[in-house]
Amino acid sequence: MNERGHTRRGFLAGVGSAVLGSLAGCQSAFNPLASTVLDEFAATQFRQGLLNQGYTDQSIPEHVVKAWAVPTNRGDHTAAKGSPALSPTGDLVVADDTGRIRALSTGGEGQWATTITQATRGSHGTAAIANDTAYVGTYDGAVSAVDIETGQRRWRTQLGDAIGASPTYYNGLLYVAIEHSAPSGSVAAVDAATGDVHWRDSWPTNHPHSTVALDRERGRLLFGSNDGRVYAWSFPDLERAWTYDTGGDVKAPIAIADGLAIVPSWAGTITAVNVDDGSREWEFAADADVMCAPAVADGTVYVGSHDDRIYAIDLDSGDEVWRYDTGGWIIGSVVATPEHVLVGSYDTRLYALERETGDVTWSVPNRGHVTSAPLVTEDAIYYTERAQWDDEELVGPGYLYKLSEGA
Repeated sequence: MNERGHTRRGFLAGVGSAVLGSLAGCQSAFNPLASTVLDEFAATQFRQGLLNQGYTDQSIPEHVVKAWAVPTNRGDHTAAKGSPALSPTGDLVVADDTGRIRALSTGGEGQWATTITQATRGSHGTAAIANDTAYVGTYDGAVSAVDIETGQRRWRTQLGDAIGASPTYYNGLLYVAIEHSAPSGSVAAVDAATGDVHWRDSWPTNHPHSTVALDRERGRLLFGSNDGRVYAWSFPDLERAWTYDTGGDVKAPIAIADGLAIVPSWAGTITAVNVDDGSREWEFAADADVMCAPAVADGTVYVGSHDDRIYAIDLDSGDEVWRYDTGGWIIGSVVATPEHVLVGSYDTRLYALERETGDVTWSVPNRGHVTSAPLVTEDAIYYTERAQWDDEELVGPGYLYKLSEGA
């Protein structure tokens, strides 16, 4: 379930429209738990909360039909695309690889569109929404804050050379993994009202575009990097705690459940790492790279691989429960619902599989590779796809789709 707070539009209006943050290093006086006048929790954010578990308590229909499709992505970069988010206004908010962030009604009509970057790869992140504001990172290394009703940009803060991860919002702060040339990386805590940088650490040694996970119960903040490591800090004091080396790039978000960090890796593994001390609890071997964001529900991990399969893995033991071959790479994000898991594939289909057995309930063909996390609401499913490319030539855009209940 999404964690919700109270909005503070009046306060934000008095902050100013564009305040650039300081790029100084760690600031010892910073207290992440200090009281703030901003929302404590996001109305919505990538992977459905701070633990990146990818679970929604909304059930899906047994049969679906396409209600509409709107052109969205046009880039050729193979990384997973940004996912639509449902705003408190009732509109969909989606950032795409053209450099836009847009709001659309649930009927598919455009409400506003704002260009937030001229970077070639635009944005691949999903907006975190809080304080009547959408926060999103872009491939020029900046984070922007945009009013969800008007599309007006409130502030923009330059943090590095690229941001491929989605921001994680908690208690008035955005925690963002940042890529720097060299290659190197960092993580920063950014004030959601002003864009000021309150804390940053340049511990990662390669490009991180794994969305930050925050385990408040066990006091850990962590994410993965292209150097193959998971990096963990204590929380709220934000001291370096431990690293774990998977042996392959960690590009996707890490899910946390029952004190375990579930880590997908280009080593072809999914590893359960103890959140407290960074020790390995179990390791599951796929037959190819893993860069899919796992979902966790009721003691089972659901994750896809470049071997075309989605796996169900027992959270306690690491044993395989079932597998299903989609016929195409799975590099997006799995979403778990009460009875199903949803996953997109390079075979252009979005699949709904039964959680208990892996049997196909339905699959929907599309135009391009489906690499976003599906958004499930009370009466619809929304998702985006990559553009259609052939021999380095754009054949057609990738679309944002709406599925409704069918007969």
